[in-house]
Amino acid sequence: MIYITQLIYIVPGQETIFNQFEDIAIPIISKYNGRLLLRVRPESNSFIEHHMDKPYEIHLVEFDAEQDFENFKHDEERKRFLHLKERSMKTSILIQGVKL
Repeated sequence: MIYITQLIYIVPGQETIFNQFEDIAIPIISKYNGRLLLRVRPESNSFIEHHMDKPYEIHLVEFDAEQDFENFKHDEERKRFLHLKERSMKTSILIQGVKL
């Protein structure tokens, strides 16, 4: 089992485009033995301390194996809509880990 945490930073004003991409990408996760565990849109008052930009959303996803995550990234349907992601996301930070 692997866990992927993603901190997502959106281009201001492109939230609708981002959500269009998420509406396509999130259901695809389950095709590859994955589960979206958390999708959080933190409010400014949710941060006790920070030394980096506050993300628009935080996702926690688990996959049964790393190959499942790789297969998800290369899914043809998802790839057809990557232009929405590229248009709406300023950047993201991807953190991969395992449960201890």
